[in-house]
Amino acid sequence: MFVLEVEDNIAAPSQFPGNTEQQHTPATSHSHLNGSSTPVRSNGNLSSINKPRVYTERDYLLPSMLYRSSSLSRSSTEKDTNVPGPPSETICSMVLQILLPFLLAGLGTVSAGILLDFVQNWEVFLEVSEIFILVPAVLGMKGNLEMTLASRLSTAVNTGKMETTREKWTLIVGNLSLKQLQATVLGLLASLVAMLLGWMAEGTMPLNHIILLCSTSLFTAFITSLLQGILMVGVIMGSKRLGINPDNVATPMAASFGDLITLALLACSSQWFYCFMDTYPYVLYLVDLVLLCLIPLWINIASKHPATHILLRTGWEPVITAMVISSVGGLILEKTVSYPNLAGILPYAPVMNGIGGNLVSIQSSRISTNLHFTFSPGEVPVDRAGCFNPCRTFFGSGANHRSAKVLLFLVIPGQLIFILAIHLMKGAHTLPSALFTFLFIFASLIQVSSLLLIADCLIHLLWRKQKDPDSYAIPYLTALGDLFGTSLLALAFLLLWCAGDSGIIQV
Repeated sequence: MFVLEVEDNIAAPSQFPGNTEQQHTPATSHSHLNGSSTPVRSNGNLSSINKPRVYTERDYLLPSMLYRSSSLSRSSTEKDTNVPGPPSETICSMVLQILLPFLLAGLGTVSAGILLDFVQNWEVFLEVSEIFILVPAVLGMKGNLEMTLASRLSTAVNTGKMETTREKWTLIVGNLSLKQLQATVLGLLASLVAMLLGWMAEGTMPLNHIILLCSTSLFTAFITSLLQGILMVGVIMGSKRLGINPDNVATPMAASFGDLITLALLACSSQWFYCFMDTYPYVLYLVDLVLLCLIPLWINIASKHPATHILLRTGWEPVITAMVISSVGGLILEKTVSYPNLAGILPYAPVMNGIGGNLVSIQSSRISTNLHFTFSPGEVPVDRAGCFNPCRTFFGSGANHRSAKVLLFLVIPGQLIFILAIHLMKGAHTLPSALFTFLFIFASLIQVSSLLLIADCLIHLLWRKQKDPDSYAIPYLTALGDLFGTSLLALAFLLLWCAGDSGIIQV
């Protein structure tokens, strides 16, 4: 078991007359690491006790004093009145906060789809078809890292963990360094998985194609992770200043134009490296070497913060598994576009996958924040203690039930807008057919409803096992969104082809 010991200063409250802040300071501090509690009582004088504190693999990004125990397990006299409750909001304010980032994210995925449809005829995409396998893997990996960062920082903001300047920048720098490390390693792994799947499908894989895939994936993952990580921090800090719940805006804003930027950089860098592949092959090796040599630097910076130090050991399982799942979706996409009758899927794939991932990431972040506020790690609501009931996800009076229904409702008008936007951006000479529109929206509803159900079950399961949902849930959910979205979209285009419907109407 990996452990890390740091000095934890626990100050006992002093009973100075008229000092209301001191009077409300809790008199005890409990460790949530081993289930035991060590009370620290005041004797009337200001005192502090230095006690080594052990951080384990199951520790959380936030200290135990920010986790509230269930009201079912405490009496009214034991409740901590100092810790604020979850941000309250009406359905109207929820919709208004979600709508703009959702539309921006959707327009970003629409632009990415149009770009993918355009670059599919570039020489590098025609000669190295395995790049199509990289597309969902790199886009999904970028989304996973951005959304887990957004979810962790949103929870930290909502629970008051980023109030002081030192706390804020220590947490931000540690998380950005961890994200750069994960982007570099996952970029390399994504290229290797694309190479393996391509070799299994084609039976051959030239060495120069392997180097091209590695250089493209590493370079794209590193640059986009750095730029969008800085942007994400700005969005969360801006949301805090404006009084907007970061859970509603951070995760969709993380994906708003991230897909477009990532795909543009992937296409341009792959074409650029392809031009150097025969004449200056050492450029590709040099890019790989420089980016891999930065790994010790990111490890050193991330290890200075206890929370990110823990994630250096425990944060790999979900993002690596998610990358493999997304790569399977990429293989489905590559095989689908190889059939001329199904090649029209390309502009719609980023929209289908991106919208599903954005919506479920909002719900995931909201449920996680609510659990951080209301329950101790390992403790779940009574209605989640038994067998999972799908009806509880959408039917109930809680804030998470309302948000699930709102997010599912946004699918229909949102996808109608995005389908029309794709046709307008392609020249406005066509309109989607009625059958295509029905199949696309129906597939999207199946995808989003399935993801919301899985999110509800998965996040409570992770919390019960004392694993932080902010770090574990979103990678699995967005990867499943890529897999479900690509598969359902391929099935929809297959049904259109069987029905003799081209999916478009000339105007």
